[in-house]
Amino acid sequence: MADETPETPETNAGTVTIDTPEQEGPIKLKQSVELRDVGPCKKHVKVTVDRELIDERLDEKFTEIVRSDQPQVRGFRPGKAPRKLIEKQYHDSVAEEVKTQVLMASLEQLADEQIIAPLSPPDLDPNAIKLPEEGPFIYEFEIEVRPEFDLPDYKGLKLRRPTHSFTDAEVVTEQKRLLETYGQLVPKEPAVVAINDYLTSDVTISFRGKEINTLKEVRVKVEKQLALSDGVASDFGAKMVGAKPGDVREVDITLGDDLGTEGLRGQKVQASFTVKDVKTIRQPELTPELLEEAFGVSTPESLTEFVKTVLERRLEYTQRQSARGQVLELIGAAANWELPQDLLRRQVRKTLQRKVMEMKNSGMSDEQIKGRRRLLEQDAMKNTASALKEHFVLQKVAEVEKIEIEEEDIDREIERIADRSGESPRRVRARMEKDDLMEALATDLLEQKALDLILAGATYEDYEWNAEESQGGEVSTMTAEAMPEAEAKAAEATEAASKAEDKPA
Repeated sequence: MADETPETPETNAGTVTIDTPEQEGPIKLKQSVELRDVGPCKKHVKVTVDRELIDERLDEKFTEIVRSDQPQVRGFRPGKAPRKLIEKQYHDSVAEEVKTQVLMASLEQLADEQIIAPLSPPDLDPNAIKLPEEGPFIYEFEIEVRPEFDLPDYKGLKLRRPTHSFTDAEVVTEQKRLLETYGQLVPKEPAVVAINDYLTSDVTISFRGKEINTLKEVRVKVEKQLALSDGVASDFGAKMVGAKPGDVREVDITLGDDLGTEGLRGQKVQASFTVKDVKTIRQPELTPELLEEAFGVSTPESLTEFVKTVLERRLEYTQRQSARGQVLELIGAAANWELPQDLLRRQVRKTLQRKVMEMKNSGMSDEQIKGRRRLLEQDAMKNTASALKEHFVLQKVAEVEKIEIEEEDIDREIERIADRSGESPRRVRARMEKDDLMEALATDLLEQKALDLILAGATYEDYEWNAEESQGGEVSTMTAEAMPEAEAKAAEATEAASKAEDKPA
């Protein structure tokens, strides 16, 4: 069924019955639809199909059988058996066939008439539905539907826009970052930790003064933030800068909101980093071969221009994200509905895919994307809820403005991605199809068009963009867990016991 917002007399509470008039054509049904709220974005649907067309279809099917050479009734030659006997012998198979035809026609009619706007297939088992001997055909199911809300005025918004002119120093810093992948990791002299260095450490993690985990010989890049698989150290860089081998630095790690152990979500654990050695990246020589293979340029000067383009593209990405956030904050007051948890869990993967795709299109490196993805994964459910509400608001804008995505739009976007990545359009399309990203691409393009329409009618106040403050700095990653599952369960039990003891008798 089409994913479109319905224009019906449906409300957010109670039960609504909608009569669908019979229309011309043999497959149109006279049916009524009863809708009832059964949870956030969830409807119970009861469909009652008038008996008249069902009887017509049954009569047609039995007539076809009687006139054919197929029926085999004991004691009668083909084509000579009484109709009553044929109806009795073939009743079950004919009823099943007619039921399937009527059910499919009814569901298609629901979609065509936009009675409901589904988010997923209905919870419906056709095998459990039977065609009655007489009376109307009734079937029921539950389905997730798009939230219903009214859009506030989204035209002529006043927005703030980050702007920035990149300095030569910023271009040099970004160029070094882009070249790191092709450089060589070497011991640092003097061995004093700075941002972008790599350190090897033993790590001891504690919670409430009790040691819960030990990691040996861990190598990690020093960035502003450090993301583990279950938590984030937001001030990692500031705590580690200036350290030397033998030094111990204490860092707080905030556990993620999606931690399996509910009682520890958002809690802080303490990590002691004992520095073993410090290394840095020796920049590679800018040979013609490296420049051509890595960046598609032929001279160091061309590389500088390439880096400037990357930075400008990243600024454009930031401007759009900033504008998107402001737009959704201003018009998202209508987005005060609840979203079902099972829907959120299904959407986590798609949301992450779309965010990664947006970052790739902005020119971020795989290492930068990896760090930001880890941060997104820490609060996956919360981020997904926010992204879904944005999605519904922009989808409704697109519907009101009659914005659509054509195949040519997708082709142009794939060519644009191919141009930025240095791949062929065919290869980009094949990769996106393999990763199941084509639907995400189409959705993103539709929302971009809706956002562009809003932004085109907005007025702007420019302000100076601080890249580090706006993006939160770079993020390094570790695959290790701060708090393994067994320790997490033990810690949760201890916390629960401690709280119980603190309660007054």
